[in-house]
Amino acid sequence: MRIQVDLMHFQKLNEMVKSCDDEVIELDNCIGQRYIAAGKKNGSVIINGTPGNALGAYLDGCDIVVNGNAQDACGDTMNKGSITIYGSAGDATGYAMRGGTIYVRENSGYRTGIHMKSYMEHIPALVIGGKAGSFLGEYQAGGYIVVLGIGYENKNVVGRFCGTGMHGGKIFLRTNKAPWDLPAQVKYKEADSGDMSEISGYVKSFCEKFEMNYDEIINSRFFVLTPDTKNPYKQLYTDN
Repeated sequence: MRIQVDLMHFQKLNEMVKSCDDEVIELDNCIGQRYIAAGKKNGSVIINGTPGNALGAYLDGCDIVVNGNAQDACGDTMNKGSITIYGSAGDATGYAMRGGTIYVRENSGYRTGIHMKSYMEHIPALVIGGKAGSFLGEYQAGGYIVVLGIGYENKNVVGRFCGTGMHGGKIFLRTNKAPWDLPAQVKYKEADSGDMSEISGYVKSFCEKFEMNYDEIINSRFFVLTPDTKNPYKQLYTDN
């Protein structure tokens, strides 16, 4: 099914998407409609334009492709499936995601990957091609966040307060500059071959999707960030 979205109310659009049994749904001229494909379990949704907030919230297996930019809270609490964005994403991308993958070709906003978590075989992964805003991975509890910094190799690829409250998972930064302004609860090192093996599949998928040179990217300098304590909240919120 193909839908010309234009000024259609988001509720009507989402009802049409939810009731459609077609394997592929394509939305043309999307201009900010919210909650598209929320909770969708199967098939694929192709979006031409700019979807609104909470694209793919609670996604449960569907594959979403955005030929444009995405707004805030893309992939909010998604369980599985994928979201591929051929542009940039707004604030809180991957908020509380607990499975599946998000690929963003360009940049993402503030608080990307906040509250990400994993459970048993469900390991979320978020790959940003450009740079990310401040508070990346805030309160991260699991999964992988990868910032490839393409075009920013000799610059800071993430804003301030990266990993604040982080107590699980890993953050990978591709950059020649050591991470800066990290909280005391986060440690970093230059990624070794063992670290890189954990994310090589995600980086390869990113490069295949966006037609980029995998060998050049994966053989670059990466830093890996991990939590330095089992209870960062004690230091953040108490005097002890």
